[in-house]
Amino acid sequence: MRFIISPAKKMRAMDAPPWPVREPRFLARTAELMRAVQALSRDEAQGLWACSDRLADLNYGRFRDMDLARDTTAAVISYEGIQYTHLAAEVMSEGELDWLDEHLRILSGFYGMLRPLDGVVPYRLEMQARLAVGDSSDLYEFWGDTLYESLAAEGCDTIVNVASVEYARAVTPWARPGGPQVLTCLFGVLRDGRLRQPATEAKAARGTFVRWCAERRVEDVADLRGFHERGYALDEARSDERMLVFARVPVQNCRS
Repeated sequence: MRFIISPAKKMRAMDAPPWPVREPRFLARTAELMRAVQALSRDEAQGLWACSDRLADLNYGRFRDMDLARDTTAAVISYEGIQYTHLAAEVMSEGELDWLDEHLRILSGFYGMLRPLDGVVPYRLEMQARLAVGDSSDLYEFWGDTLYESLAAEGCDTIVNVASVEYARAVTPWARPGGPQVLTCLFGVLRDGRLRQPATEAKAARGTFVRWCAERRVEDVADLRGFHERGYALDEARSDERMLVFARVPVQNCRS
């Protein structure tokens, strides 16, 4: 069983544990993407990133000076965002980190797929970015079936999809008979009988879900059904063999 999650746009370099223990698996292909971004003008890069002037200056400088082998940070603490705050890898025990490193895979437009303790440098390159590289018109085409087949090569039978639609699209369409099957986990809030997925809460739920699995060293898909943090519980009626839906009823403010 392998879990896939999205990265975060915001990143940091840290000289703190957990320490990186290896290079990313697809570093040669990452170097190819790095060179493609470095070949862009500053304005072209900003157009690719669709970001503010401040962020364009920051990330253009990062790519200009980038060294993929120096001053790396473990991927799982390099990303900053709601999901990673709730995952809280920096305070995990050694056993929880061991589980996380074996079971969790972080999808990335730049690195392809990362294990939590792979060493990375800060970058900005979302999976949906239309960066033409070689014969590929965008990053989905660039990575193709590589990420799914990498998971298949690890010998897992189930891919637990906890990623956003943008990133899951780099893996799930390639699922094939005889390979790992995809089980998608959704987290929604029940309002007026309808299940909604507020973006901020969904990110918090995904991070909490992965942390909960790490704390329990989950090895069986059936055990995922017991997730109950943040007021969530499995919605049996909305779930099936390909999707687990966890629903949360918002707490209503009471007036005395």
